[in-house]
Amino acid sequence: MSVGRLASRVLIGGLFIGHGTQKLKGWFGGPGLEGTDAMMQSINMHPARRNSIAAGVTETAGGAMLAMGLATPFASAGLIGTMITAIRKVHLANGPWAANGGWEFNAVLIAALVSLAEDPGEVSADRLLGQDRSGVGWGLGALALGAAVSTVAIEAGRRAAQDALADDGTSPHPDTAGDPVTSA
Repeated sequence: MSVGRLASRVLIGGLFIGHGTQKLKGWFGGPGLEGTDAMMQSINMHPARRNSIAAGVTETAGGAMLAMGLATPFASAGLIGTMITAIRKVHLANGPWAANGGWEFNAVLIAALVSLAEDPGEVSADRLLGQDRSGVGWGLGALALGAAVSTVAIEAGRRAAQDALADDGTSPHPDTAGDPVTSA
């Protein structure tokens, strides 16, 4: 089981590193900060640059920490937060199936991250440092913290969008301004 958890951490963490550097640097065919800003703007995550950097750094640093097994529950919480935000802001309206742009892949990643937060495995930086962060409480805590961070980020984006619209003299619709899940 230790080899399986190590392999899962390295694979999932490595993919998150790639995903984060796509946002930050445009590596691996990614959009870079300018493209990520445009995406953040389109999903009502304001200010766009702050959210672009936050998502990119969380995915890059969280992926690296996950791969090493370093502060695994906290790395998992950050990554869970980005996946919950992606589901809520991008994929939810498309249903579950990834073939339709849905949320199934994000949900699988969340489940894997909760499992790894619960037990990162014997071969991890946490264990080498004598930090035993394992047990169901760590997994559930990572899920709860990720959900809370996602909620705060989405609400902050919504409020920033409303403030920007109010400064322009327009009247946004409360709770739905630019939210692809509830508008259209």
